[in-house]
Amino acid sequence: MTDHEIRPAVAADVPAVKAVTDAAYHHYIERIGVVPQPMEADHAAEVAAGKVFVTGDPVAGLVVVEPRAGHLFLDSIAVHPDAHGRGVGRRLLHFVDAHARALGLPEVRLYTNALMWENQKIYPKYGYEVVERRVDGPYDRVHYRKRLA
Repeated sequence: MTDHEIRPAVAADVPAVKAVTDAAYHHYIERIGVVPQPMEADHAAEVAAGKVFVTGDPVAGLVVVEPRAGHLFLDSIAVHPDAHGRGVGRRLLHFVDAHARALGLPEVRLYTNALMWENQKIYPKYGYEVVERRVDGPYDRVHYRKRLA
């Protein structure tokens, strides 16, 4: 696999999926006051269900997606801090769009914690619009959607 290919994760990738997710989200714990939900995910179950796609060798980034009625839900995107600035996140977001189109889904939806302000600067650059902001348990979330042409 080249560093630019994106492929479905397999069971052998689970430790890397956990490591990249933890590295990408760990610095938010202090800021938001709780462990970010992606760090608590059952990575093995998500991989087994075909929801996780990875890139890099070793794995440098990943997305967790789930087809839902009328849209593809982008549950998590994680790029290892060592890979920042190399276009990994951009390639993953473009992959998500292509994956949704391939599934015949007209839009992508996601949410991010309101205190992860970096994300709120990134998503609009890729065509996402804010739909709403709401509190879900301990998480204050900004919900986005991107309609695909």
